[in-house]
Amino acid sequence: MFRPEIKVIDCTVRDGGLMNKWQFDDDFVRQVYRALCDAGVDYMEIGYLSSEKAFSRKEYGAWRFCAEQDLQKVIGRCEKRIKLSAMADIGRIDYEDIPPKSESSLDMIRVACYVHQVDAAIALAHHCQEKGYETTINLMAVSTVGLRDLNEALEDLAKSRVPIIYLVDSFGAFYSEDVDILASKYIERLPGKTIGIHCHNNQQLAFANTIAGIIAGINFLDATLYGIGRGAGNCPVELLLSFLKNPKFRVRPLIECIEKQIFPWAKKIDWGYSIPYMITGVLNQHPRAAMAVMESDHKELVTDFFDQATSTTEMV
Repeated sequence: MFRPEIKVIDCTVRDGGLMNKWQFDDDFVRQVYRALCDAGVDYMEIGYLSSEKAFSRKEYGAWRFCAEQDLQKVIGRCEKRIKLSAMADIGRIDYEDIPPKSESSLDMIRVACYVHQVDAAIALAHHCQEKGYETTINLMAVSTVGLRDLNEALEDLAKSRVPIIYLVDSFGAFYSEDVDILASKYIERLPGKTIGIHCHNNQQLAFANTIAGIIAGINFLDATLYGIGRGAGNCPVELLLSFLKNPKFRVRPLIECIEKQIFPWAKKIDWGYSIPYMITGVLNQHPRAAMAVMESDHKELVTDFFDQATSTTEMV
């Protein structure tokens, strides 16, 4: 599967931080950064750009904000060996929260939005481009979007200057056939643009669906160390690099980082495949209910959760 145009974006800190409010210390982020550099990964998504009006620094860690002084603590004064990305959610950031590229170590800003927010996302992405950044738009939760709304959103995105558009399986509901159909639609309706994919692992399909995206022509691939991420987690980057045949990639630095940095967190927070996350994925539901169960004192009562989740469906 070697294609030189394929780029891998590691989202360990950004997506993993959804499980602990980004309470990673500087050494953790620094070690992840160095491992990704040594492994030849193309981008590290180091967190979010957020307004302090929306999030309090008393509750959330540094990587909810990605301030330049915090970035410098991680990358130091040595030559930067990997591109850095941050995500910006529509409604959770103001234009003035985004510094000019000349004042930031970030290279790319990825704008995340739902289908009804596409116009605002395009405007924010264009604003980031004018400040000197690479940009993507990540269209979330498309498993819940009707065909007409999706087509209209893609039509608007096709007219934009944003060069990379992401297919996002926010609820872990897709099968490989869904990815194949949607990837073909994105490629057809977004001529001249690069397509990316971000998968969640509710049905143990994040890696398989990422492969399906590659086969369909998707070239920007999201993944995380050991699959760490919101709820059921993501496509594991160590699996992805092992699958890709690009000789620039090295897996051993990732394995060492997982052993030293990720395994300790696995004892503190729960992510990855579990029955509650499986249920929300199969039902194409937001995982918030499953996350609440997993954070409770009765996370082993999965039959009760199944009965509650399926009380209004025909799933048996």
